[in-house]
Amino acid sequence: MSTADRQTAWSLPADLADQVRKRWDQGLLLGPPATIAECFPITLRLKRPRPADLNERFNDVRDWVAQLTRGDRAHRGFGYDIEWNTVNHRVHGANRLPAGVSIPTREDALKLIGKTAAAATFDRLYAHIVAEFPQLADWLARRPITALDHADEWPRLLAVLAWFRQHPRPGMYLRELDIEGVDTKFIERRRKRISELLDQVLESRHIEAEAKGARGFDRRYGLRQRPALVRFRTLDPALDIQGINDLSLPADQFATLDLDAATVFITENEINGLAFPPHPSAIVIFGLGYGLDRLAQVDWLAERRIYYWGDIDTHGFAILNRLRHHLPQAESLLMDRATLDAHRPMWTREPKDRRFTGQLDRLTHSERQLFETLRDDVIDERIRLEQERIRFGWLSARLRDL
Repeated sequence: MSTADRQTAWSLPADLADQVRKRWDQGLLLGPPATIAECFPITLRLKRPRPADLNERFNDVRDWVAQLTRGDRAHRGFGYDIEWNTVNHRVHGANRLPAGVSIPTREDALKLIGKTAAAATFDRLYAHIVAEFPQLADWLARRPITALDHADEWPRLLAVLAWFRQHPRPGMYLRELDIEGVDTKFIERRRKRISELLDQVLESRHIEAEAKGARGFDRRYGLRQRPALVRFRTLDPALDIQGINDLSLPADQFATLDLDAATVFITENEINGLAFPPHPSAIVIFGLGYGLDRLAQVDWLAERRIYYWGDIDTHGFAILNRLRHHLPQAESLLMDRATLDAHRPMWTREPKDRRFTGQLDRLTHSERQLFETLRDDVIDERIRLEQERIRFGWLSARLRDL
């Protein structure tokens, strides 16, 4: 066994540097320079020989002491200081052995791990950022490595923050923001980071707290959002609009149409909507998913017969339940036990971690029975019949019966 192998249980200079490097990775060596300086000296963990090792491995102990000594400040001019202790031994006499190790200053710590230049960059960043936005001092203290990793982006990040500070809740599309040196893509690709910073910089009254995540960025900070569209097809040529039977309109414009349709079908799957058979005095709305709420402002739908066709799974019934909050007269279409049983070979399984397992209070008795059968895995585990797997002839026959 080599000397190095025998000494693996004892701290060597590289082990001490690793401890300092971990502190760097945790951001403990970055922050307000005066505050960080107050944290020194820091004591490092030192794994050292036991007294019995002087008897059994005296030469190994002597080599270990030599290696540790060659790495200290006295020999290198930076790094760690060794606290010594004299141990008397009946055979080897008095021996000075390391009893502890400490780093006296931040500069020593940074030199030991080669981070002096990086720390200087952070110090300059910190001074500049806090001078312009004192509110970011706490964020920089929590996320120093993140701030440093994106050092070259800070001029543009600060320009974005300054623009929003001057124009809170601007009511403009992101594309309309005129910020020198900053394009739309820069903001779009960094929405999470910019959101963290805006939350610190802006007054709470200028932030819509309920809007979260990348998708909620525009609403959270008062940017104009892409209009929520309603796509529909007319199923009766008499309802075509200047010969057009497939349209997508902003929800507020759709609300003004007041189409002379007696029946409105709503289905989730796009292909189902495109292939939906002709039907007298009817239209089909499709592709909304949980966006059914945008139909709440369409007053004329309250006077129409509504059919909802969704997947036969827990979420399909949850969406139906949600639709009835706005349109209580809505009836389900092809979401029954007969349809499920007739398409057994087409069953799939709902994702285990994305099922709806709560209570639904707007279902009919038969709908609730089927929902609970699916939710509670009465027939089989996580049964799902997606609407596009239902035979087209089955749909056509049901429509003839309406």
